[in-house]
Amino acid sequence: MSQNLPALYRDIFETDRRGQVIMEDLYRRFAAHAKVHTTGGIDAVLKTYRDSAHREVIEYITLMINRGNGLPDTPEDHNND
Repeated sequence: MSQNLPALYRDIFETDRRGQVIMEDLYRRFAAHAKVHTTGGIDAVLKTYRDSAHREVIEYITLMINRGNGLPDTPEDHNND
């Protein structure tokens, strides 16, 4: 990974007001309503997986912003290495 990549995420999504607006929109569309679906059989499972995938992208962007700000990764991130 490029050493500058976290800084680019920070600059785009946190420093630049346009990026802040985009991040808010992405969060609202893909993460805010992500949930575990419990009714609907296999369709519920598929909806849960879709929501999880959407949320994972938002969480990755947030992780990169945090790295750009010099924050350490969370312990959960180290368990996935």
